[in-house]
Amino acid sequence: MDSNQATAQLIKCINFAAVKHKDQRRKDLEATPYINHPIGVAHILTEEAKITDDLNVIQAALLHDTVEDTDTSIEEIRQVFGDDVAGLVAEATDDKSLPRSERKRLQIETAAHHTPRARLVKLADKLYNLRDLKKATPVGWSESTAQEYFEWAAKVVKGLRGVNRYMEDQLDELFAERNVLHLAH
Repeated sequence: MDSNQATAQLIKCINFAAVKHKDQRRKDLEATPYINHPIGVAHILTEEAKITDDLNVIQAALLHDTVEDTDTSIEEIRQVFGDDVAGLVAEATDDKSLPRSERKRLQIETAAHHTPRARLVKLADKLYNLRDLKKATPVGWSESTAQEYFEWAAKVVKGLRGVNRYMEDQLDELFAERNVLHLAH
């Protein structure tokens, strides 16, 4: 794929995610448009983690919440973006038919079994979410809920390690600030 085709594919992916998330908002005080999150996850991968040579990983970052949070299916992702992107999105997607506590438990248990490329997406997602949480507690969350999220995220990240030192170091700084670094190693 030449650079013009890659640019067109990336714009197609951003537009797809924007349309799918159009009515969603983040739980921050400003009710930020949800699309800012997947774009931010992709930005972390390209600008901070220096993942610029794998368009499918960047597309998976942009699409990582579409199956969980919209009417999108893995099959639709496969038809529009191909098997590789669909597979990465599937690895990053929780089964929403399960109770929240079970989904969280499974994220901890399965983290180490994801492919390295899916682990990149998941690390960037955790980094984005924890940076957001550091800035402000989401509407409806207590400080103890925020602390529990950091503790849970540290356990997930423990299994995701070994794919990008930069993101892991950034996460470790956040975990150290919350005194949960020991859970991430």
